[in-house]
Amino acid sequence: MRWVLIILAIAAIGIGAWAFSGGIERTAEERIESELVARGLPEPLANCMAQRMADRLTLSQLRQLERLRAQEGEADDAMTMPDFLERVRRIDDPEVIEVTASSAAVCAFGSL
Repeated sequence: MRWVLIILAIAAIGIGAWAFSGGIERTAEERIESELVARGLPEPLANCMAQRMADRLTLSQLRQLERLRAQEGEADDAMTMPDFLERVRRIDDPEVIEVTASSAAVCAFGSL
């Protein structure tokens, strides 16, 4: 029984250290980036946007973005930035729209 408690304590310390060192944010950032790349955005742009979005949006807001799906008649693969931003508007959360649009602008013009 004592060994079980020691192992649980070590695991809790490890998980706490991971979360404290930014593990949650990095995981969210990686998921955002991979989803943006899958939607057809160039990797450098997706990486930049993912960093900004992970820093500025809550996990709940990020989950809303994750649930965005193509509607009938829309392609679910590569899309243009205007198409992507139009899809983001469906969330009807002004902060998500603002952060996504500003991230796209800053990252697109900053990488020129």
